[in-house]
Formats: sequence, structure tokens, C-alpha cells
Amino acid sequence: MVEECSCEALEWSRLLELVASFAHSRVAREWVLAMKPSRDTSWIDQQHDLVSEMRLLLGQGAVPALGGLFDPTRLTDKARIQGALLEPDEIRDLLFLMDNITAWQALIESPPDAVAAQVTGLQALSLLPAAAQLAHLTRSLRSRLNPDGSLSDNASADLRRIRREIERQQRVIEESLRSTLRRLSEGGSTQEDLITIRGERFVIPVKSEHKRRIPGVVHGASSSGQTVYLEPLETIEQNNELVRLIEEEQAETRRIFLAMTQEIGQQSHAIAQGAATLAQIDGLQARSRFAAEFDCIRPRFADPAAPVLELTQGRHPLLEKRLRARQAAVVPLTLALNNAQRQLIISGPNTGGKTVALKTAGLLGMMAQAGIPVPAVEATFPLFDAFLADIGDAQSIEQNLSTFSAHITNLERISQLADGSSLVLLDELGSATDPEEGAALAVAIAGFFLDRHAWCLISTHHTSLKLYAAKRPGVLNASVGFDEETLAPTFALRLGVPGASAGINIAQRLGLSSTIIADARAQQNTQTQDIAHFLDQLHGQLDAVAREREELKRREQEVAREKSRLESEGLKEWRTKVRDLEQQLQSLLKDFTYQMRETVRAIDDRAAQQKLSKEAERRMARLRREFSEQFNSVVVAQHSGADRGDSNAQPHLVRHVSVGDTVKLKSLGKTGVVQRQVDGNAFEVAIGPMKMRVAREDIAEVIPARAPVAVSPLEAARGRGVTVSIAHPGEMVRPELNVIGRTVEQATGEVEQYLDRAFLAGLPRVRIVHGMGMGVLRKALRALMERHPHVSLVAEASPNEGGAGATVVDLRL
Repeated sequence: MVEECSCEALEWSRLLELVASFAHSRVAREWVLAMKPSRDTSWIDQQHDLVSEMRLLLGQGAVPALGGLFDPTRLTDKARIQGALLEPDEIRDLLFLMDNITAWQALIESPPDAVAAQVTGLQALSLLPAAAQLAHLTRSLRSRLNPDGSLSDNASADLRRIRREIERQQRVIEESLRSTLRRLSEGGSTQEDLITIRGERFVIPVKSEHKRRIPGVVHGASSSGQTVYLEPLETIEQNNELVRLIEEEQAETRRIFLAMTQEIGQQSHAIAQGAATLAQIDGLQARSRFAAEFDCIRPRFADPAAPVLELTQGRHPLLEKRLRARQAAVVPLTLALNNAQRQLIISGPNTGGKTVALKTAGLLGMMAQAGIPVPAVEATFPLFDAFLADIGDAQSIEQNLSTFSAHITNLERISQLADGSSLVLLDELGSATDPEEGAALAVAIAGFFLDRHAWCLISTHHTSLKLYAAKRPGVLNASVGFDEETLAPTFALRLGVPGASAGINIAQRLGLSSTIIADARAQQNTQTQDIAHFLDQLHGQLDAVAREREELKRREQEVAREKSRLESEGLKEWRTKVRDLEQQLQSLLKDFTYQMRETVRAIDDRAAQQKLSKEAERRMARLRREFSEQFNSVVVAQHSGADRGDSNAQPHLVRHVSVGDTVKLKSLGKTGVVQRQVDGNAFEVAIGPMKMRVAREDIAEVIPARAPVAVSPLEAARGRGVTVSIAHPGEMVRPELNVIGRTVEQATGEVEQYLDRAFLAGLPRVRIVHGMGMGVLRKALRALMERHPHVSLVAEASPNEGGAGATVVDLRL
């Protein structure tokens, strides 16, 4: 531990009280209140690791049960004594404690999945001895002990038997006494019809004047003396038996409690260790909850070879708590010292925050070395072996010391202890004496600690110290601000420049007589006035620089927003280009499919055509995959502009399509007449009696009016000199066949003939209505149609065409 520490000056005990208020148990609060800064880096790192792990665990809602935590040392020591007997309440308290221990063990052994790999330190801390069987002991005790501390009937077989016998004996005695009461009440000898107990024996109330008329034993009288409590002669033996059973129950109860005490004694070491672990867990969760409440971070410790003391937006937790109550915010402290500059001279007006800066740096350094997270954005400290402070009014009436004498006495002690590993905090150095002598003494003291190479923060009003900081290597000036317009301190620390005390200016702003102000200014020597004027100018320039910096920061933010907007728009444009490329790819694939199918249809040999068609479909599927794999490279080319201006890179679309044009479709390979234009990229096309909506990219070409019109397969066959006849040449083949009610044999014959007629008539698509039923007819017909040579595609009809009750068939043309 750090041996020399100005705990009172830095309000260490008040800080610990604040942290301890987050603990659940008294033992953990006492443990937190006893914390001190340490110089053991391994212990410090371990404590910060454990606090970090606990914060992760609490962040997952895994809260340890600590309501029954207390120090069990006295009870566990008692349980180990041969023949000792724990009281029921003591066993119950230990049982609650063991519940907490086993609950924590279960939690830490199976933590939430999100943090399971990040709480290894807590798991190692919570290991119990190998012989620990607390869960088994807890179940055993709970099975025998009732919540009120009494034994349950199931505590032992003998206890259950004895209690049953006691109940039976009580019933026998009550029946005997009620019989006596009925007999005596007829003669008016009883006071009331009531059975009561005196000295563990059942008795009845009898009027005192009749007590000699009833044989028995008197066990007392009422306060008025008019009633005596009598045990009739016939129930004496029964009561004797009851007393014997009660004594037997007490003996069995003692035996059970003795056995329970021995079981607890056997696990006393595990109980004590588990309780100690829970106390640490409670202390860790107290520090974790404090850290969450005050937005704390884990501090870092500088490399001893290149030590630094850096605080970024550090906050004094006690000041922040006080300001929160007034709904005000604390002004954070930022400072930076390094190995070459270990001394900081802080100047500026009264109430500007100089003392707060010293206390914040000292207290946060102590917190870091005690394993407590610090309220800051970032914090890096050297490892201090002493925290030495001279802060506040040091007057001592008991030792007959003035303020100045007390300060000097304290400085003498600090000067004997300070070295290169000490943090020295000196408030208002050189005050409480003659200003000139005080200034000279302050410079000498500051130089002494600089030569000792101690880390040192000094607050002052002396101009000599400001000049000392400006001239001496290794010393840095700093100032706290004061708004002369509002006459309020800003509390902000500014590194690199000294601060003006501004006492005369503040007095003038507050309305002090102008005569006094003028006289005060006349009393200042020329050098003092020049320095004050220079500092005013310097702070004015710094304020202007700060405003310019804020303006530059604002402009940078605007540029960043504009850049983000342009990048977003560029990304949007690029995504649009990608969609165009996808359309291009689909268009090329459809065009390729169309050309492939046209080539297959040009083959006269039907068998060869079918074989080649299947092979072509397989090749098309393979080529589709290859095109998709090459798509990324196409996207890259488009994004980089490699294909810009290349007409071949545009989708192959028919640009000029008008109503009445005869067009050929890629997907069906058929021709149709354009009936109307739905929109810019869709048309309604009639193919025979059927109308359908097609996209522009599905149109392979517009057939000129003089071009030969596509003929049906029947006409094409006749044109090649093949004699073909049909049964009813004048009959028009409808695009739908209804076979509902037919048998499978009838329906398959009809469908097979119908498909031949529809193929010869040149119908591209037909619909077979077969109904749903049990699905036998549908299954048989679809199997037939899938094998039919004229069929290219079999599919279930859409819901508006009959759904599962109909089948749509595309015919080969």
C-alpha cells in the first residue's frame, strides 16, 4: 500500500463512502471503506480486470444475490467445536448465506453467452475448495428446517413418530377433560367450558370454592383468585405420558440440530471462503455500479521509462454529485505533464477552479491505484508511491500554530518525503504572509520540488511564480478562467499560459468606489501593470484563436457532411447502374435462349429435335450459371467506366413497337399481334384466341407486314407435301378441355387426342380442367402430359384459373 497519503486533504474517506453506498451488505461496505491506494501493479491490474468483468456481467442483467451476506466467522468457528450446538436462527442465517454462495457459483459457472469468455478472472476468484459440497448441504438443511427455524416432521423418522404420538396423546387428554367438564358443569363447579395448559400439562378452570370437591392437582389460580386450574386425577397419568413424549421430542430435536451443526462444521472452511468471495463480489459490484453512475473508465499506467500524467475531461466525483443535486454540470479537467515537464503552475482569479484542479488530479490518481475506475474520458498516471498535499486552511489552534506556520510545518514534512515517484499538490503557495517574502519563498519551494523531480501541481496568485514557470525548463504554466462580463468563474484549465488574478477588475465590476479603484491602480508598479496588461492581451488573443478554431471545426463538419452527401449520391447512382446491368444480363440471356430454341426448332427430325432440345436446356442452365459468375466483373467494368460509350453493352431491346404490329416472343417462340401498349415497357399481345401481357425485352423482333405469317403445324406439314387429315376439319379447337367426372382411362384418352388437335391447330397453351377430388385423376393426367411429345411445360393453374383443380400446358411449336 501507499504509505504516505494526504487522505483528509484529498477527501479520500468521503469518496470511499460514496462508493460504499452502492454495496448491498455491511461487510462489503466495511471492506470498501478500508481500501487504500496500492503500489503493487499486479494487484492494481487484477482489481481493474475484475471490475471490468463485473461491469460486463451487470450489463447482461446478471446480478449476484447478496441479500443474506454477513461475516460467518463466529458461527463457523462455533460449528467446529465438538458438541457445540447452533441455534435455529443461526442455522437459518447460514442457510441463507449458503443460498447466496451457491447461487453465485451457478451464475459464474454458466454466465451469459455474450460474456462467457470474458469473465475468467471472476471465475478464478470464485473457486471453492475441492471438498466443498455447499449445494448438497443446503438441500439437506432445507429439507429438515422450516422457514421459521423449526424442524419439519421429515427431519427424522423418530421425530415424525414422536410428534404423531404426541398428537394422539393430546387428543386422548382433551377427550378425557371434556368429559370431566361436562360432568362438572351440571353442578356449577366449573368457571367456564375451557381446556388450557399450565406447565406443559392440560388443565381445566374450576371455581375456587369447589376445588376440594374435585380430586386432582391444582396448577395455579387466576389473578382474581376466583378460579383455579385443576388437573383431574384421571388425567394425571395421561399428562405424565404427554410430558414424557415432549421430552423425547426435545431430545430428538437436539440430536438433529447437533447433527446439522456437525455437517455445517465439516463445510465451515468452504462457507467462510464463499462468504469472503461474496464480500469481494459485493465490493466489485459496488465499484462497477459507481463507475456506471459516474461514467468512469479504466485508467492506464504509464511506462516507467517514459512516464506521463495525462487527464482528459477528468471530473471530481464528489463535486459532480453535489452539482447534480443542483442540476448543474461539472466542468471537466484536462491536463498533460510528461517526464521533461513534471511541474504545473496554475494561476488565475479566486473561485476559478485552481483548488478543484489539484484535488481532482490527486483524488483520481488515488482511485486509479486503489482499483476504482475514474470519471474521465481518458486517464494515464505514473505509479505514485506517495500523495502529498497542502490544501486549504492549515491553522491549528491545538498546536498554537498560525495558518502560515501550519503551512510551513506541512511543507517541511512533504519536502522530507517527496521524490521522483511522488505527487505533490500545493494550494496557494506563498500565501498568508508578506507578499514579497511569500513570493520569494514560493519560488524557492517550487524550485526545490523541481530539483527533486517530483510530479508537482501548484496554485498561486504570485506573479513571480508565473515568471518562474515561463523561464525554468521542466515547468509549465496554466490558468483558470473568469468571465469578466458575468463575473463568474469558467473553471476551465488552459495549459501553456499564466492567468491574471484580475482582483482590481473584479472589484470594479462589482461596483467598488471608482476613487478606490483608481488609487489601487496607482499603487501598482509599472512592471505589475505591464504584466497584467500583457496577460489580458494574451488571453484575448487566445480567446480569438479559440473562436477561430471553433469556426474551423464547424467548417470541417460542414465539409464532412457535404462529402458524406456526395458519397451517398454516388453510391445511389452506382446501385442504379448495377440494376441496369442486371437487366442487361437478363436481356442477353433471354435473347440467347430464344436463338437456341429457334435453332432446335429448325430441325425436321422430331426425335433428334427432342434430344437436342434437352441437351440445349442443360447447356442453357450451365451458361446461365457462368453468366452469373461473370456478373461481378461486369459490375466492376461499369463502375470504373470501362464500357462507357460501348453500344454493345446496352440491353438488346426492340425500340419501336406499335399497335397492330406482328411480333415474335422470345419466351414462347410464337408470333402475336400487339393489341395495345400498357406502358413504356409492356404490351398486350394476342396469340390466337389468347391475350397476354409481355415485357418489351421479351419481344424478339417486329415482323414486317409483307413477311410470311407463321403457319400452324398442320399447314406446315401440308406445305412440305405430307398428307394430314383430321376428323372434323371445320371444328375450332378450344383452349380448354373439361374432363371432370371421367374415369382415369376415359380422361387420359380424351386428353391425349385433345393435345394432338391443339398442337395441330397451333395453340400455344391450353388448360385441362380435372377438378381436385382425391387427386388420382390429376396425378394420372399430369404424368401423361409430361411424357407427351407435343408438351413443353406442365404447371398447376393460377388461383384465378382453377388452382389445383386445373393444369396449364404449354405446347411445342
